[in-house]
Amino acid sequence: MPHPMGDLTYTWPFYLGAALAYLLGSIPFGLVLTRLAGYGDIRRIGSGNIGATNVLRTGNKALAALTLLLDAGKGAAAVLIARQFGPDMAALAAIFAFLGHLFPVWLGFKGGKGVATAGGVVLAYAWPVGLAAFATWLVVVAATRYSSLAALAACALAPVYAWLITRQIQPTEVILALAVMAILRHHANIRRLLRGQEGKIRLSKS
Repeated sequence: MPHPMGDLTYTWPFYLGAALAYLLGSIPFGLVLTRLAGYGDIRRIGSGNIGATNVLRTGNKALAALTLLLDAGKGAAAVLIARQFGPDMAALAAIFAFLGHLFPVWLGFKGGKGVATAGGVVLAYAWPVGLAAFATWLVVVAATRYSSLAALAACALAPVYAWLITRQIQPTEVILALAVMAILRHHANIRRLLRGQEGKIRLSKS
């Protein structure tokens, strides 16, 4: 009788790869760094998010930049490692590393919004698409100072870039899935943007 989960000789590496990518993505660098720096629980500051934008609200730009790099780095690392085992494993790692950041087991499955992690994932998975999305983020944030609006614009356009650049179904589908999840995580920001109540990035205390 066939096993209900298929041929485990073939599928078990994918389960293991997904689990490892999830665990790597679930490391809450923003929370760890702010606690080590003496700021306490970042979830009690500003928006309550564990990402770099909220870490910036501590006033420590270097800590926010390090959070951004580490959150992006964990996503990129998951994809680059998985790529050694084929494109399907890389696609799986891309999704599960992102899910790890959104729903980390260590924090009761209440994680960040995933912009930096998604950026790292996409840069490692399809770097021209990642650069195009990052350029979009830079242009929008420079013009508006709304980090959330920039993230939403980059997420919305990333699947379009993926198709125009790669002309391949798998990367377009993977990046579309990441974009949809990231946009859904920004539902509160979308409401605040529509009400004109969203906070802008402040690079100085003045």
